[in-house]
This record gives sequence, structure tokens and C-alpha cells, in this order.
Amino acid sequence: MNHLDPEAERDAEPAEAGRLREALAAAAYDVTPSRMPLAAVERRGTMIRRRRRTTVLGAGCAVLLAPLAFVTLHGPDDGDRVTRPAATVSSSPTPSASPTVSAPTPRIVDPGERVTAAPGFVLWLTEEGKHWTTPESPDPQFASVTTDNIDRNTPGVTVQSESSPTRALLSGLYYGGEGTASVVEVASKDGPVRGSLLELPGNPGWGVWYAVAGTDDLGKVTVRDTEGRVYATFP
Repeated sequence: MNHLDPEAERDAEPAEAGRLREALAAAAYDVTPSRMPLAAVERRGTMIRRRRRTTVLGAGCAVLLAPLAFVTLHGPDDGDRVTRPAATVSSSPTPSASPTVSAPTPRIVDPGERVTAAPGFVLWLTEEGKHWTTPESPDPQFASVTTDNIDRNTPGVTVQSESSPTRALLSGLYYGGEGTASVVEVASKDGPVRGSLLELPGNPGWGVWYAVAGTDDLGKVTVRDTEGRVYATFP
């Protein structure tokens, strides 16, 4: 029985295998390796870096522009495409000019038209003069504007007074003043009491005044024109 050495068997190599190894080694020495595409690799790396930088910048711009886009979308005018500042300074409104108030003028009444100045105190005008009644004197009374003691070319005022325990019913004629009569004032201890004026149509040059006042310390009667000047006074 033959005994073979195992180590000798592993070290032994077939002749064909050795020749194949030698042939492969010779072929490897004959192969020239190709150059690495370094330029292409560098360009590729640069392109990737630029893309990353563009992405980061675009995200930052979007964050910065978000407040401006909010102001534009929420502006007062949806049709306005111009971006406005978020904060605006409002100017104070210009005060409007106050309207001019015209001075009052006499109330124009028709001949015989009744005007109630107070309960039971009624006046009316005719071309001849003034007519009136009071609670204490219900029968009509009359003051002529055509009598000899009235010169309608000279400013003047007459006074008729009807008193009760609580008030005085005052009235009279006015005439002859320049301009347009506007107001009448009766002096009293508490200050001027303002009355009213009546005239017939057509600017006859005279009219009737009346007022209701207290009974204490009544004094001067003054008719003023639309410019505030004295038209006529009594006494």
C-alpha cells in the first residue's frame, strides 16, 4: 500500500495551469491603461456644487420676499399690482370751510294774514298799518302807518305794550331806516330780548315788530339791519 504525502500533493501544480498563468501575466504587461477623465469629473463636480448653491439662494430669496408678497396680496386695491410699503403715513384731513350763514330778514306776510305771537296775541298787517289782539283785549286794535306823526322818510320805532302778571306782549311799527331790517332787540335787566319782524310784499319801507318778554325793567327797542347796524330805535 502506497502512502502519498498530502503536502506534496497540494504543492504539485499541473503543467497546464502553470502555462496559463504565464500567458495571462504576459498579456497584462502588454495592456496600456487608459487615462482617467479628470477634466470631466471636475466639471461634473462644479456643476453639482452650483446647483446646490442655486437651490440654497432660491430658498433664501423666497423667505425674504414672503412679507412683500403678503403686503401686495392684502393691499386695499386688488387690481393694483404695484407693491406698496407695509406702513403708510396718513395726513390730517383738511378742515372744510364753514358755510356762511345769511342774516335773517323779515317774514313776508299777505295783507290780513294772521300771525300768532303767543296764545291770544295775534297780529296782521294791511296797507294802512298794524292790527292786533291780546288775551286781555280780544277786540282788534290798530296803529296807522299813514298818520301825520309818522314820517316814513325818517327812521323811527313805535311801541305798544300789553302786560299780564307774568309777561309783556310788545309790538310796534318800524320804518325809514337804511338797508334791510333784520332783527329787533328789547333791552331788559337780564339782557336783550330778541323779537321778530313782519313785512308786506313789495318792500313797502315799513314793517311790524313783536316780542314776548318778562315784565321787569324793559327799556330801549333797537331794530338792526342785515349788516348789524342800527336801522331805527325807540326812544
